Amino acid sequence: MSGGVDSSVAAALLARDGHDVVGLSMQLYDQSNGEITFGSCCTIDDLYDARRVAAAIGIPHYIVNFERKFEEHVVSDFVREYAAGRTPIPCVHCNGDLKFASLVDRASAFEAEAVATGHYAQVDFDPATQRYRLKRGVDGQKDQSYFLFTLTQAQLARARFPVGALDKAAVREEARRLGLRVAEKKDSQEICFVPAGEHPDFVAKRAAIPGGVIRDREGHVLGQHEGVHRFTIGQRKGLGLSTGVPLYVVNIDAEHAAVTVGPREDLERIELTASRVNWMTGEVPSAPLRAHARIRYRHQDAPATITPIGSDAARVVFDTPQTAITPGQAVVFYDGDYVVGGGWID
Repeated sequence: MSGGVDSSVAAALLARDGHDVVGLSMQLYDQSNGEITFGSCCTIDDLYDARRVAAAIGIPHYIVNFERKFEEHVVSDFVREYAAGRTPIPCVHCNGDLKFASLVDRASAFEAEAVATGHYAQVDFDPATQRYRLKRGVDGQKDQSYFLFTLTQAQLARARFPVGALDKAAVREEARRLGLRVAEKKDSQEICFVPAGEHPDFVAKRAAIPGGVIRDREGHVLGQHEGVHRFTIGQRKGLGLSTGVPLYVVNIDAEHAAVTVGPREDLERIELTASRVNWMTGEVPSAPLRAHARIRYRHQDAPATITPIGSDAARVVFDTPQTAITPGQAVVFYDGDYVVGGGWID
């Protein structure tokens, strides 16, 4: 229970249906020293909101301290990735490594059979394959299946997404009907621990990243920069260049502290490789497969051929060029509404 409307309604629906529900909220960082300004998720006010909702629907509520795990799995990875010239997605690590991997373990202590969250996603069981399947949420604008591609069969078996079959408007209406004080609460931002636009300073405080040069495709130096963590593939604004033509970041070389810029067409690529690939069935496909691949959360799925490489990597070849394929982002494979698998773009 994050204190937001989605997880609050998820808990309320389960309680209404007669389940024995226990509310858990995650404390992810020390909220007493005031040194770090985090975003609009998992703040002390959110924890109070979760507790009030739990009291309103008549379920016990506990706060679990995941500060150390949050630092190890999410924050430290976020800093390392930016320092390496990659663009991370902390929400995937938070959802996979904390909300499920850790909470499934904690659930056992409560003798709970499942872990439910307010994600806009669905899980079903396929009798033909005897496997659990991750499915898109009904609300296409809020669907969060992209963030859950790391889930294993064991985790899917115990995952419940009560609001996955609803759209956002229906969730808020249910919250109003139940009289929950969070019914009109705004959605949290995607990166909860860094205010929008402030990640370069956040990273710089935690890692020594040297400045370097900005150059064009031919190697001509066009300017200087204060660290590769300030750039991402496809970036146009904030380059500090006066060239008279639009230029975009097309490559980031952290080892040599070099950023390469070029015209928009230089961003187009037809293939990528991905590592740490998770196949939702738990088994690596024996042959290349056709699927639709999404290279970032708000990207339109595109048809592609995915070829497994060993046990945990894959080569993805798109039917048409894709713009700004970005190392560090996730590529997630879909067969219709179902997630086939996904991995991290190299």
